[in-house]
Amino acid sequence: MDGTELLVATAVLALGTFAFRFAGPALRSRVKPTPKAERLMALAAVVLLAALVAVSALTEGHGFAGIARPAGVLVAGVLAWRKAPFALVVVAAAATAALLRLAGVP
Repeated sequence: MDGTELLVATAVLALGTFAFRFAGPALRSRVKPTPKAERLMALAAVVLLAALVAVSALTEGHGFAGIARPAGVLVAGVLAWRKAPFALVVVAAAATAALLRLAGVP
């Protein structure tokens, strides 16, 4: 791929991104999703976020990440659910994973 192709591809992607971002506000008054569709979109966002958390918490490379990382994520999830301060959530999750790894748990 030479420089011209790279510039053209970048320009096309930039225009496409702009078009998608512009279409939302431009069509908001013309297109009204049904209440069921709005609920499904909100639920889809939650499911997508949960899937992202699960994949990043459970895998490393092409395999299982071990027990320490999911345990740290679990501790973070419980603390966040209990509305603990963000700094405490991060430190507790890291400490949990580090202590488990120090104890020899993969």
